[in-house]
Amino acid sequence: MPGGTDEATILIVEDEENIRFSLAAGLKREGYGVLTAAQGEEALELLGQHPVDLVLLDLMLPNMSGFDVCRLVRRDSQVPIIMVTARDAETDVIVGLEMGADDYVTKPFSLNVLLARIRANMRRTAVQQDPEHEAVQVGSVRLDSESYRAMAGTVSLDLTPRLFHLLLFMAQQLGKVCSRDQILNAVWGYDYVGETRTVDVHIHWLREKIQEHAPDLRLETVRGVGYRLVVHECSRGQPTGGEQE
Repeated sequence: MPGGTDEATILIVEDEENIRFSLAAGLKREGYGVLTAAQGEEALELLGQHPVDLVLLDLMLPNMSGFDVCRLVRRDSQVPIIMVTARDAETDVIVGLEMGADDYVTKPFSLNVLLARIRANMRRTAVQQDPEHEAVQVGSVRLDSESYRAMAGTVSLDLTPRLFHLLLFMAQQLGKVCSRDQILNAVWGYDYVGETRTVDVHIHWLREKIQEHAPDLRLETVRGVGYRLVVHECSRGQPTGGEQE
């Protein structure tokens, strides 16, 4: 079927019935299997009972917010999560990403835009599961794509799937300056239209993780250009040529 796959199942978590029905109908036309939930508790039950390839998660849910649902899902699963919300304030976006969401789409949106985001997240997941991308060592950190784990010695960096993929990409481009557009295309998997603040937010959270657990890694900001990842000897002081925010 066009655009989708019979093997991919998407869980829609949306309390507004007309939106839930419309999304389900559109995704089914594209060949996706669909599960629906109107509340967070129902969504968690479905995730425990059925294999799901991606979750579309509304933030404004009764009883349990989308933020809480996302946090609970991330305890046991690395399934891609796209937040679908009418709330586009920067603080909401940051909290959603911190809780473990991979992407977000602001209402109102077109089905074609949402489908592009869905395909991009599924492509990213498929690449990370490819045996050719099993492990990368960068400084003191070992990245295992099969388990989505980033280890600094025996300590886990505890990264969300998106942060893991961002660090993996920057490690593969070690020492090179990457523009925000390059990062979006590589990590998000589509030609992003609009603001690039999502890259800055993810860089911020990733920088905090590596500063705490892997001081030999440094995410530098090259003003007006983008970001680069470098490895340095901690005992030799701070490197030059870039700056951290």
